[in-house]
Amino acid sequence: MTDYIQAWQCIGCGKIEAPQPCIGVCRDKKILVVGKDEHERALAEGEALRAQLGKAHAMLQRFGLARPREGQWERSWLALQVELREALAVLESALPPAP
Repeated sequence: MTDYIQAWQCIGCGKIEAPQPCIGVCRDKKILVVGKDEHERALAEGEALRAQLGKAHAMLQRFGLARPREGQWERSWLALQVELREALAVLESALPPAP
């Protein structure tokens, strides 16, 4: 779980609880700040998910490009079903565990 730190940020100069050069229109608003380690972990998870989705996309794209040969419809359909199950497994591995 991500731990947030509540802070105040100026909507004018952008300072966060520390004096910064201000243009004279400071008015604070509440913001949430997350630690660097949590942020980097979330970025890494996002990259891993993008890679899995890219792999699944490439696998599923074959459905749109498939053109069975004459008399090979059933064989082609069965082969595509196998590939679809593999693509679904890739997508399922990207899902978070059920609560």
